Amino acid sequence: MGPRLPMLLKDAALTAFVAAALGLFIVGFRTVDVGSTKGLAFDYQFVDLAVAVVAIFVGRLGLSFAADGQRWPALVLGTVLGVIGASPVRLPSSFLHWFVGLAGLLIIARTLWPSAEQAIDQAKRFPQGRRFGVAGVRWLAWILLAAAVILPVTPLGDQKTMDLGVLILTYVMLGWGLNIVVGLAGLLDLGYVAFYAVGAYSYALLSTQWGLGFWAVLPLAGAFAATFGLVLGFPVLRLRGDYLAIVTLGFGEIIRLVLINWVDLTNGPAGIGSIPGPTLFGAVFAEKAPPGGVTFAQMMGVPFSGTQRLVFLYYIILGLALITNLFALRLRRLPVGRAWEALREDETACRALGINPTNTKLTAFAIGAMFAGFAGSFFAAKQRFVSPESFVFIESAIILSIVVLGGMGSQIGVVLAAVLLIGLPEWFRDLGTYRMLAFGLAMVLIMVFRPRGLIAHREPSVRLHARAGGGGG
Repeated sequence: MGPRLPMLLKDAALTAFVAAALGLFIVGFRTVDVGSTKGLAFDYQFVDLAVAVVAIFVGRLGLSFAADGQRWPALVLGTVLGVIGASPVRLPSSFLHWFVGLAGLLIIARTLWPSAEQAIDQAKRFPQGRRFGVAGVRWLAWILLAAAVILPVTPLGDQKTMDLGVLILTYVMLGWGLNIVVGLAGLLDLGYVAFYAVGAYSYALLSTQWGLGFWAVLPLAGAFAATFGLVLGFPVLRLRGDYLAIVTLGFGEIIRLVLINWVDLTNGPAGIGSIPGPTLFGAVFAEKAPPGGVTFAQMMGVPFSGTQRLVFLYYIILGLALITNLFALRLRRLPVGRAWEALREDETACRALGINPTNTKLTAFAIGAMFAGFAGSFFAAKQRFVSPESFVFIESAIILSIVVLGGMGSQIGVVLAAVLLIGLPEWFRDLGTYRMLAFGLAMVLIMVFRPRGLIAHREPSVRLHARAGGGGG
C-alpha cells in the first residue's frame, strides 16, 4: 500500500474537488421565495454538500483500493460508510443517509466483484456458464415481452403507468433503430433526433394540411426519414470516429434550426397543434364522436374511459417496437448485417474483403433513420402537438446513452437501459432537489459494475461449424 497510497489519496482528493465544484451550484445553495415583499433569497446547504464530498472522497479511495487488489482497506472503508448510512446518527437530510450507505455498499460490492481478468479466466474454465447466460438472456426477453403484453390488463395498468410505458417503449424503438447505426455498423451518430423530427413533422403536416390519417402517413414518414438518412450518409462517407460524430451533430442542429426558421411550413417555434390521433377502423378515442364518425366506446358498446386511448397507443408502440426488433434481428443474419459488423470491426479490412463501405454506410443510416421516422410519426400522433423544442440535442444524447448503457449491439440491453434511463427519473421524483443527483449516481453505479453495458454479451450473427466426419478445409 505504501508506495501507491499518495497516488490514491491524490486521485480521491481530485475526485472530491470536482464533485464539490459541480455540486456547489446544484446542492450548495438554492433560491427560495421568502414572501411577496422580500422576494427571493438564498438558502445555503453547505453542510449537505460537505457530507456528500467527504463520502465521495472515502468512496473513491475505497474503490481505488478494491481495483488495486487491496481488499481489506476497501472493506473497512465500505463498512464504515455503510454503518454511518444505516446508523441513527442524524445527518442533515435523509437523502444523505441513503447516499452514504449506498456508497459503502458500492465499495463492498466492488471489492467482492470479480475483476475483468478473473471473469475471463472463469469463462474459459467454465464454458457452460456462458451457455447458461445466453439462455438466461433469452428467458429474460420472453418474460419482459409477456409482462409488456399483459401490463394494461393488470392492476398496475393505470393512466400514469400507461403513459410512462408508452414513453419507455418509444425510446426502446429509437434505441433499436440507433443500435443499427452505432451498435452494428459502428457509426457514431449524434444527430439521430433529426430523423425523429422528420417523422414527427411529416405526420403533423400531412394530417393537418392534407387530411391524411395516421396509418397512411406512417410508411411515408419512415420513407421521408430514410431519405434524410441517405442525405446525411453522403457527406460522411469518408469520415470516421470523432469527425463523423461532429458532422452528425451538426446535421441534427441544422434540422432543428430549419424547423424554427421555416415559419411558413413548420409554424416556427410555435409548433403545430390539433394533430389528429390514430384511429381503430375509423373509430376515434374521444368522449364525443366527430360529425359523421363514431367513437371507440360506441363501436365496442362499452363506457368511455380516459385510459382507452392510452392503452391503444401503448399497443401501437409495442407493435412498432417489436417490428423494429424483428426486422433488425433478421437483417443481422443477412449479408447486409454481416457487412455492418465487418465495417464496425475494421473498415480497411472490410474494403479488402470486397465489401462496398459506401453502400454499407448508406444502408445503415437509411434503415436506422426509417425507424426513427416511424417513432416520430407516433410521437406526433400521441402528443397531438410538435415543436422544435422536442427535438434538441439532449434527446440524441439520451438515445445514444440507452444504446451504450444497454451494451453495443444488444437488443435486450436496449430495453433494460431504456427502462432505467426513462424510468429512474420518475421513480426518483419524490427526492425533490436530489432527484437528478440520485439518477446520476445510479448511472455511475451501472457503469462501474457493467462498463461494457448491461448485456455485454451478444450472440455472433454467423458461426463456423466443423464439417461432419472431421474433414478439413
